[in-house]
Amino acid sequence: MLNLRKKILVAIDGSPLSDKAAEEAVRFAAGIPSQFKSKVYGLLVLPNATRNTFTDFVPAKPITEQDQWTELKERIFYVVEKLAGELEVPLETAVVYGDPADELIRFAQKEEIDVIVIGSTGKGFLKRKLLGSVSHKVVRDAKCSVYVVRG
Repeated sequence: MLNLRKKILVAIDGSPLSDKAAEEAVRFAAGIPSQFKSKVYGLLVLPNATRNTFTDFVPAKPITEQDQWTELKERIFYVVEKLAGELEVPLETAVVYGDPADELIRFAQKEEIDVIVIGSTGKGFLKRKLLGSVSHKVVRDAKCSVYVVRG
């Protein structure tokens, strides 16, 4: 088997479990012995922007256009950026809108990702049955390997 560069996608949302997944992804990339550096993609999926109705006089700006976005983005991507810098792992971050599972899978296919690293939400049985789980949907529908990090 050839040890070529791997592309690793990690789902980022700013939660402690997301930070743990980011750590795992960067350590995984740094630990692959190869002359080619593996690359980590940090993806933050935000919900679709709310739709404005005719009763809205001043529609709300998307979060990415608000004043506090720069600071918020820095906090959300802090762990993955810090660790990637320390271990000299190439990192690319992106923010997209949509359903988290769908967007992770779409991004993975577009970028030809080798493995997706995602945190398990830890929802209870009832919530998982009613609402579904992003990690479950990604595991079920992704065309590449998926590594689920538990809390």
